[in-house]
Amino acid sequence: MRADGLDGYDNRPIGVFDSGYGGLTVARALQKRLPEESLVYFGDSARCPYGPRDQAEVDRFVQQICTWLLGHDVKMIVIACNTATAAGLAHAQRVFPVPVVGVVEPGARAAAHATLNRRVGVIATKGTVESNAYSDAIRHIDAGITVFSTATPRFVEIAELGLKMAEGPIEDYLSDASKVYIRPEFEEIAREYLEPLRRCEIDTLVLGCTHYPLLKALIGGVVGRPVTLVSSADETARDVDHILRRRHSLACPGNVPAHAFFTTGPDVEEFRRFGSRVLSRPMDVAGHVELPTVSVN
Repeated sequence: MRADGLDGYDNRPIGVFDSGYGGLTVARALQKRLPEESLVYFGDSARCPYGPRDQAEVDRFVQQICTWLLGHDVKMIVIACNTATAAGLAHAQRVFPVPVVGVVEPGARAAAHATLNRRVGVIATKGTVESNAYSDAIRHIDAGITVFSTATPRFVEIAELGLKMAEGPIEDYLSDASKVYIRPEFEEIAREYLEPLRRCEIDTLVLGCTHYPLLKALIGGVVGRPVTLVSSADETARDVDHILRRRHSLACPGNVPAHAFFTTGPDVEEFRRFGSRVLSRPMDVAGHVELPTVSVN
């Protein structure tokens, strides 16, 4: 198949990256929606978390990783990290020759379309909340929507710990559909975070971190059935699908995809085990990458 898509297909992979493991939920959503597409995933665990870092520094990370992905001949890049999207998406879109999409705008658009009472909650990491990325994006679509944002940083810890705990047969039985084991104290933390949003009478809640879809059952159980949960992972996969169709760049029918996953973290086997649980399938190709130090100038 031609790499430029001029014959209607492009079998090159989609590049996906995150500050660590959370973006694997976006990779999972892409695999579910576009099963014939190949993926190259990059998790920058060695420099995680991005949230406390200066936005200019995160922007430099985005430029560096996008360049690395282009070296693997990707046809599109998905910034599967809310902090990196806020800090570096616009710059990357101007610089790189392939489409670059982030996770904020798709989730914001879905929330704006879903809400009936125009009261939307956003849960995310501290850095994403302080950037006002979701609030600005939602209000850009509908200035009449009231957005209530809450930082829920421990949800990242809960998601990763819950996955690691769900490795035994007893925990597997007790886990929810995402294979995340939920301890009673996790529910207490969730109620502490989410009860103020419930009191704000939101009818839509944006899961503004790519770890959070792993906790959909926990979060939904606390906020209640009347609240619509919006996953940035699912909405981003939908956007990727639409963009590739418009550009006639989908993989050809019947293509057998090849997926490769890379981490800057030191423990590739942990990355493989964790990723296999998130993806609900074996992570066959997993490797370590050393990136040069980014200049502070």
